[in-house]
Amino acid sequence: MIIEQPGVYLRWLYPRALWRMDRHEKAVYLTFDDGPIPEATPYILEILRKYQVRATFFMVGDNVRKHPDLYKAIVADGHQVGNHSHNHISGLRRTFHEYSYNVEHANAYIHSHLFRPPHGWMRIIQYYLIMRRYKVVMWDLVTRDYSKWTTAEDVFANVRRYARNGSIITFHDSVKSIEKLKIALPKSIEWLRAQGYAFKIID
Repeated sequence: MIIEQPGVYLRWLYPRALWRMDRHEKAVYLTFDDGPIPEATPYILEILRKYQVRATFFMVGDNVRKHPDLYKAIVADGHQVGNHSHNHISGLRRTFHEYSYNVEHANAYIHSHLFRPPHGWMRIIQYYLIMRRYKVVMWDLVTRDYSKWTTAEDVFANVRRYARNGSIITFHDSVKSIEKLKIALPKSIEWLRAQGYAFKIID
């Protein structure tokens, strides 16, 4: 089983980004990357509605453009929205101007002050200039729900093993993840609630 938690070197690269919220508060922050898409988002919203949990959705601008009704449903349910670029591009393969344009293009659809870089990486100059307009949000726990090497039970086990006070927990609103989330997401919410965690959005 592979799990991703940010190493010291990553925190050092992006020191002003949000990696974890208040470690003294018994709360976690569920986040969903890459949507919205019709194959996954409606189910995720249904589960969050069932358990009365709000989350933060880091959305791809082009997906919002193609599926505006799903974007509106996310907002209507009281969830927070974040920018995840327009085409899920890698900052390491783009100039600052290309990257910045892509992020701003996305924000014409998303309208957020939060940004999470696709793949969790961007150039240092991109990071510092993006920080002028956005709060950069990283993660404390990536569940690896997108990996072909993990099962739904692995995803749930990752949550049980690594969740802690203030964890920013990353799931994926994607075709690769949805079959696992049909099992792992409700089990994770139930387990976290049983441990006494509250669920909060990133403001």
